Amino acid sequence: MLAVSLLLLASPIGLAAFAAMAIDMLLVPRDRGPFFHRERRISRGREFDLLKLRMLRADVLAGLGADDYVRIPEADPGNLTRAGRLLKRWYLDELPQLANILRGDMSLVGPRPWPIAMVSEQVAAGLDYRNLVTAGWTGPAQVTKGAPDPVGYAELDLAYVEGCRTWSAPRLVRYDLGILVRTAGVILRGQGLRY
Repeated sequence: MLAVSLLLLASPIGLAAFAAMAIDMLLVPRDRGPFFHRERRISRGREFDLLKLRMLRADVLAGLGADDYVRIPEADPGNLTRAGRLLKRWYLDELPQLANILRGDMSLVGPRPWPIAMVSEQVAAGLDYRNLVTAGWTGPAQVTKGAPDPVGYAELDLAYVEGCRTWSAPRLVRYDLGILVRTAGVILRGQGLRY
């Protein structure tokens, strides 16, 4: 229900993002391409297609392999569309993942879904929690943006997974709602990638 409510509330923002991308594609030929991008990710040990708005230029995306992680080329502003440089700052490329939540691929809160190769590396290092829990749209690691001395993502994820196992349902719901509120603050402050 919360994901449907967020989808409805975010629809004007999503329309504005689509408009910015469409104007960009009309004015800048090298920024033309599909509106959406899919990446294979892991949630509860199962592969799925994570939906994102396309922030990278189509030629950059075409040069990536199936196992490449778009976050790395997104770090170079020259690889982004003009609209992508603006939208990425507020994580608007993540809005389509509300559809992933409605399909049951993800939940609102949990460890972020990682690409298959990165999950394999993490499992080889002894951390298999991404194969045990449902991935989240946001989580404890995402709300540490801007923190002076944030704890590592794995420690935050592991603490959350332990909380899922041991906390009462009301306590977990309160915690998840707090994560969602803090995520809204991160988004409103524009603490995403800056160019």
